[in-house]
Amino acid sequence: MIKGFIFDLDGVITDTAELHYQAWKKLADDMDWHFDRGVNEKLRGVSRMDSINIIKDHNKATVEEEKLAELAAMKNDIYVASLDTMTSEDYLPGARELLTHLRQEGFKVALGSASKNSSKVLKQLDARKYFDIIGDGNSVAKSKPEPDIFLFGAEQLELQPEECIVYEDAESGVDAAKAGGFHSVGIGPKERVGHADVYFETMREATLFSVKSHFGELF
Repeated sequence: MIKGFIFDLDGVITDTAELHYQAWKKLADDMDWHFDRGVNEKLRGVSRMDSINIIKDHNKATVEEEKLAELAAMKNDIYVASLDTMTSEDYLPGARELLTHLRQEGFKVALGSASKNSSKVLKQLDARKYFDIIGDGNSVAKSKPEPDIFLFGAEQLELQPEECIVYEDAESGVDAAKAGGFHSVGIGPKERVGHADVYFETMREATLFSVKSHFGELF
């Protein structure tokens, strides 16, 4: 029986992907590194330090760990400054409707995001009220595809993984959900999240299905 829901943030509740891309792009340009949307796709759902290492490796660069941490912090400063432009209108279509529905129906809801800036994003969206538990990059040591962030959410909700559905837009996030024994809903193209239990191209489609269906019949 489904009792709880755990949501990724970027690409599921809102779309800060372009803000992340522009921040990484500026950093890469300053470093005279190659960075494009193909490389950016590899960063989806992974931590900041893992991301800077992916970019470094793509450029076959040699950078000391201390310098990498400094670069990651610089990117984060650029990104956080851009978050001030977000408003309560910046939910992905369908996301606010689903969160409202789950709250009305009495389900437990957690955030399970790799972002360490989730509190700022939720504040800009006025979304904190929808979540019982906030799990983010500050909550666990191991990031996706390890299942730790979702296991943290389930534990805090006092639920078992099999009682929870995870909504994810990243391959690594779906991998993490499956590794933890959670039911999974993928948001995005089949080649990226088609290995989820169920997948939809958009959050709007997922919401329309979720509001009308009985999850116990599906999972």
